[in-house]
Formats: sequence, C-alpha cells, structure tokens
Amino acid sequence: MSSLGYTASPVGGTPGADPRPRAHSEEDVTPGEIAVGVIIGRSSEYFDFFVFGIAAVLVFPSVFFPNFSQLNGTLLSFAVFSIAFVARPVGTAISMAIQRRWGRAAKMTVALFLLGVSTVGIAFLPGYDVLGRTAIWLLALFRFAQGLALGGSWDGLPSLLAMNAPSNRRGWYAMIGQLGAPLGFVLAAGLFAYLYSALSKAEFLSFGWRYPFYVAFAVNVVALFARLQLVLGQTYTQAMQERELEPVSVTRLIDEEGSHVAIGAFAALASFALFHLVTVFPLSWISLYSDQPITHVLGVQILGAFCAALAIVASGKLADSFGRRNTLGAMAVLIALFSLATPKLLSSGVTGNNIFIIVGFVLLGLSYGQSSGTVTANFSARYRYTGAALSTDMAWLVGAAFAPLVALGLSAKFGLIAVCLYLLSGAVCTLAALGINRALESRESAEAST
Repeated sequence: MSSLGYTASPVGGTPGADPRPRAHSEEDVTPGEIAVGVIIGRSSEYFDFFVFGIAAVLVFPSVFFPNFSQLNGTLLSFAVFSIAFVARPVGTAISMAIQRRWGRAAKMTVALFLLGVSTVGIAFLPGYDVLGRTAIWLLALFRFAQGLALGGSWDGLPSLLAMNAPSNRRGWYAMIGQLGAPLGFVLAAGLFAYLYSALSKAEFLSFGWRYPFYVAFAVNVVALFARLQLVLGQTYTQAMQERELEPVSVTRLIDEEGSHVAIGAFAALASFALFHLVTVFPLSWISLYSDQPITHVLGVQILGAFCAALAIVASGKLADSFGRRNTLGAMAVLIALFSLATPKLLSSGVTGNNIFIIVGFVLLGLSYGQSSGTVTANFSARYRYTGAALSTDMAWLVGAAFAPLVALGLSAKFGLIAVCLYLLSGAVCTLAALGINRALESRESAEAST
C-alpha cells in the first residue's frame, strides 16, 4: 500500500496505484459539505417566501383585490400568503409516502416540478381585471401548491448536519442553515426595491412585479438540482441509512411521538412569531399608516437582514458556550421585553419604525439562529427524519403563517398593542415548551437511574 492510500491494481497498471480511492478518503460526508447543501436549499425557500410576502403588500391588493380598500386588500393577500404554511404539513405527509414507495429521487422530482409550475403560474397569472374571481382562486391554488412542494422538498440535511457536527460545535453548525433567511430576504427585498424605484407605479403593477417570480423559479430550479446532486449520491444515501434518517408514516409518528412534535413546534414559537413581524408586517403597516417611502423601508429592512446574519453567527457562539436551549430561552425573554416597546416604536414616526426593524432583525437572528432542531434529539432515531420535518412545518404554521394577517388586522382595529400581545404570547409559549421539555427529560433521567 502506498502512502497515498491506494492499493495495488489487480489488473495491471502502475504497481501500487489503484485509481480507485478507498471509501473513507473520498466517500465520507463532512459537515462542511452538508452545510453547503443546507444553505442552498434554505436560501431558495426563503427567497420564494419573501417574494410572495412582499408582493402581498405591494402588488396583490391592487392586482387581485382592487374592489377592496387598501387595508382589506392587504388582509386578503395575507390570507392567501398563509395558505402555503397550511399546505406544508400536508406536503410533508404526502412526500414521506412517496419516498417510502418510490424513493428520494421521485419525491424531490415531484417537488421540483410542482414548485416550478406553481411559481411560474403566479408569474403569468392575469389580474382581477381580466379573470375576475377566477384570478383569486388560481392565486390561492398556486400558493397551496407552493406549500405542498416546499413540504415535499425536505431533504433531511439539517438533521444530518446536526448529527455529524462535533459535539462542542453543534450550536455553530445549527445556525449555518438559518443564514438562508437573511440571504433570501436581501435578494427578494433588493429586487423589489430596484423594480419599484426604476418603474412607474403603473408599469410595476402591470409587469414589473412578475420578474421576481421569474427569478424565484430560476433560483428554485438551480437550488433543487444542486440538492438533488447531493442527496441522491451514494455517500449521502449511506450516511442517511447509517443514521436511520429514513421516512416513516406521519400518522405513525403522531401516534408514537406526537408530544415531541408539539414541543418541537412550540419551543421556537417566539422566533417564528417574530419572523414575519419584522419582515412582512412592517412593510404593510408603514405603507398604510406612514409617509415613509417604500424603497426606504425596504432599504432599512435589507440593512436589518445583514444585522440578522451577523446575529445568527453570534448565536452559534452563544449556543456553544451556554447551551442551545438556554440561548433560545434567553432570547424568548428578550423578545418579550422587545414586544413591550413595539407600540411606542411603531407610532413614533420614521425613527421609531427604523429602530423597530433593526432591533427586531437582530433579535430574530439571535433567536432564529438556534430555532432549528433544538429539541429534535427527543425523537428516537427512526422518527427523527420525519419528526424534524413535521416539527418545522408546525412551527411555521402556528407561529408565522398568520402573523402578518393577525397583527395587521388586530392592530388596525385595536391598536398596536395587538402586536405586543402576539409577540408576548409567542415568547411565553417558547418558555413553557422549553420548561416542559426540561421536566420530561429530568423525569426520564430519574426513571432511568432507578
């Protein structure tokens, strides 16, 4: 055997130099390689979400709900926005069944096709003035299809990354995939800001708003093919099998370990509640009740997203020093305190709006950086793959899906105290879930010791 790690060729060639490397020299999956796949996948998903979310404020009230007031049109747009989050758990359940029967390649291909068709469908969809109510139903249908596709695109990479990360750096590796959120937002907000400033309002509402959806289609196609190349490789498949990261029936998961799904969903609720309240909601509130230019708001939010990215990186260091759950709990307390200042900030003009956005993004980065899979270790090995996917889906559904709709609707009627109460409730739920999880772990440890 040579020092390069090759064995002699059995059929000739250079002695001692078999062109086939040993499995461990090239086949091992490294955390760095997995992290790249996680960032690619999450960035494309978040870009798609934010494109629709920003369009729900700037475009859809005029294009699809022109017969309603600007407020009611925005609320209806937010209702359509939430449909994807309702569909995600359904997509996860269907995709797990497809993967069990036909394999991971079939599942990812179906997700790719469905996501592409639905996104392009929105890009080419005529408005209410052409199709009437049919346009609204088609928009809702395409949004539902996007949710199914995103639920079906779960690749298990975050779970594999967490399980392959060094034990003393799990907080660091956990935050890597979360960087896709600010990256996706910067791309979406930057594109809309450019189009909104470069075109007249009539041009923007006629055709300009469609370009981000064209870009979203292209980004998702490239990202999903990149993920396919990784997750369908022999190395990845073997690693998933060794870690028992294989799909199980969602019904069986809920029957056997449904409590872990619930705890997983509520443990990060403060982060998910804050998520759309600093990204989508401020744009709607300021556009309705302030004279601050839209491009200026988007610019401040882009700055906030860069701050969030730095905060996400910092969360990895904090989590490795103090523990992921302790970090998440501490951030929930800070979010609760921030919620108390929300009504004052959002009613104090441009300066208050900007402070709300920047501080909110920083808190979002610190908390969201550790929100992924904080309690997925509760799942037994055979349920972890599906459990992590469903817990994430339910966290989005409970915490983020209706946040813009509820916050804007209640704030318009009862004042900004509604935003305060919404964030406060999310923080309380996070602290309660983490407390329950700690109590269950203590009880299990006590039973094991006896």
